[in-house]
Amino acid sequence: MLQRLYIRNFALIRELEIELDKGMSVITGETGAGKSIILGAISLLLGQKADARSILSGTEKCTVEGTFSIRGRNIEGIFQDNELDYDPEECVIRREITKAGKSRAFVNDTPVNLSTLKLLACHLIDIHSQHQNLLLGDEDYQLGVVDVMAQDTELLDKYRSAFKAYKQTEQELRMLAEEVERNRKEQDYMQFQLEQLEALSPKDDEDESLRRELDELSHAEEIKTVLYQTAGMLSNDSDEGGVVEQMRHIANQLGSISPFFKDIDEALQRTESALIEMKDICSDLSGMAEGVEYSPERLEAVSQRLDMLYTLEQKHGAASSTELKALMEDLRRRLDAIADGESGIAALHDRMEGQEREARELAEQLSATRCAATEAIEQYMAETLMQLDMPNVRFKVRMDRQPEMNPNGTDTATFLFSANRQTDLQRISQVASGGEIARVMLALKSMVGKRKDLPTIIFDEIDTGVSGKAADSMGMLMEGLCNGSDRQVIVITHLPQIASKGSSHYWVYKDDEEGQTLSHIRKLDPEERVMEIAHMLSGNTMTEAAIENARQLLAR
Repeated sequence: MLQRLYIRNFALIRELEIELDKGMSVITGETGAGKSIILGAISLLLGQKADARSILSGTEKCTVEGTFSIRGRNIEGIFQDNELDYDPEECVIRREITKAGKSRAFVNDTPVNLSTLKLLACHLIDIHSQHQNLLLGDEDYQLGVVDVMAQDTELLDKYRSAFKAYKQTEQELRMLAEEVERNRKEQDYMQFQLEQLEALSPKDDEDESLRRELDELSHAEEIKTVLYQTAGMLSNDSDEGGVVEQMRHIANQLGSISPFFKDIDEALQRTESALIEMKDICSDLSGMAEGVEYSPERLEAVSQRLDMLYTLEQKHGAASSTELKALMEDLRRRLDAIADGESGIAALHDRMEGQEREARELAEQLSATRCAATEAIEQYMAETLMQLDMPNVRFKVRMDRQPEMNPNGTDTATFLFSANRQTDLQRISQVASGGEIARVMLALKSMVGKRKDLPTIIFDEIDTGVSGKAADSMGMLMEGLCNGSDRQVIVITHLPQIASKGSSHYWVYKDDEEGQTLSHIRKLDPEERVMEIAHMLSGNTMTEAAIENARQLLAR
């Protein structure tokens, strides 16, 4: 339950802190005093989108912090899954919003994203406000109520897992079938392209290698001449004595003075190394010259091969023979895929049919579980609405089956309602008045709240359109939600009949401070509570009768 709420610099609130108890607490105050502001602050703790315009004028940041008792809630797994510090007694949630529009959320001082905050908050608190009455026209909401009462969470999770697997396989099958169909339309052309490429059989880097060979063949005579001439200049066969012979002579000269001039030893070693290198170069050049041959036939063959590679590269927009080879392999794969596609489609189809059967079997079990819960729902709602001053009410849950599966199964739930004996049952959103819808929603919330064992339920002016005996009955129903449990019910109300039912009473009011109008809240003592309820009964003119009436309401 919500033990402590702290708000700073939010809307019209400079700073506010309240301690809340279990049981039923009521919050009252004039219209516009700031009750909805407090509710908006609590909504931030539940993950609602933040708005920088909510920051108090003249300040840079607002903070909302709630301390929740989580003893016995069995939600340690959420903390472990999200790597949050866990205290089995309490949890502190904080939201901060800056003037620049940045929002941060913390759980036990650990930063979290809003999805994690929402996941945790839905186990701690539920807020029902007037606009949620529109949910009575939402079939998904109505089916959700049935699921809560059917307690089919585990079965629903199994169905959704099976349905997801079925839809994923269905998508794979569709994509494969589309690919096979596209390839089949291009099969003849792809086969022609592949045959051309296979006839040429390009290799990795082949065009670069052929270009080098073509250059060599085209300049064979020039290359051979230069190699022979250079080798001759190095060898001893030259008329002037080759470089090798001259290097040998230099080495001998230096060697002759080495015994008595040691400084020459390094130069001698380098000269001898150079002599060896010159001999090797001469030998290599001679060998290369012998290997160079001019072959018109090979020149023609290389030229033709390059022309064919260039032609196909240009045709396919390839930059090299390597890309041509890759294209050839891709064409083989695509043609093989056409051949294998039918068997692949058949295998996926068989898998999809099996998954569909499994999902439909689980959907059937869901339907049976849901239908079994409708009688209890109808009985509870009828009995509760009668207590809420609707003696002739009829309430029915109509379950319909759809041919197509969706994430919730194949069922739709429709709440049918009639407040009068002579009126046929119709969709509740079409026939119920505002006051009737308020009472139906309260009955639904009380039913769901008991089944889900929510620790805190907040009702925000759910009593709109209700008065008199019905209001008194609504107050008793809210009060009854707390009996025999640690549940906390917080009610924002304008009705004295409901305000009198609370075990604690908080009053919201405005005050002018330093040129600003600010909202405040404080807990009323017993006598202040009498006066507040009397004020709610009589309006601006306080009367002794109203005060006495307030005392009687509280005494009841």
